[in-house]
Amino acid sequence: MLSQFTPEQGSRWGCLAEFITTPGVYAAGRLDADSEGLLLLTDQGRLQQRLTDPAWGHWRRYWVQVEGMPTPAALAQLQSGVPVQGNATLPARVRQLSLDEVQAAQLAERDPPIRHRLNVPTSWLELELREGRNRQVRRMTAAVGFPTLRLLRVAMDLMDGQPPLSLEGLKPGQWRSVSAAEAERLSNLLRPQAPGARSPGRGGRAGGGKSGRAGAGG
Repeated sequence: MLSQFTPEQGSRWGCLAEFITTPGVYAAGRLDADSEGLLLLTDQGRLQQRLTDPAWGHWRRYWVQVEGMPTPAALAQLQSGVPVQGNATLPARVRQLSLDEVQAAQLAERDPPIRHRLNVPTSWLELELREGRNRQVRRMTAAVGFPTLRLLRVAMDLMDGQPPLSLEGLKPGQWRSVSAAEAERLSNLLRPQAPGARSPGRGGRAGGGKSGRAGAGG
């Protein structure tokens, strides 16, 4: 699914207009067409810019199904940073997900299904990033020898000390309006900073948010 409302001629991927008819909203932070998960949509340019500005470094949480069983050394590499397109990635958070966690999440089947090699096991990782380079998660896992088979963005931290926005309660293709509390949290991001205040860190492209809509795309 393309993270945009206009289809691309000749593309095999659909676009958000197939699921969302609300005019004037845009994804603040895209997903690759072959990825799935959380998209937040906004009609506020300032909010879109605030959430995707690399200076703020909002943590985005991904669940990643990889080919093979990553070693502790590979996980340590992902955590400390690996070369991607000539530059090392920023330090990340990473852990191996248990089978019980994955089963409890009741993830929908992917369409189309991932490719399976009968003699090669697969496993799941939880990876959190503060930046969003082109196909970064896929490039990172490939760099340590464990290609990505399936990728879902499951949450985004607004860096306000409260629980991150997440996919909870949304099925593929569904969307909802943000709650009043979530709208207030998003509005707070646009309030002027105190004199001398600095952004909390460096990062990359994030998801967005509307005093508006949240959707599960991919």
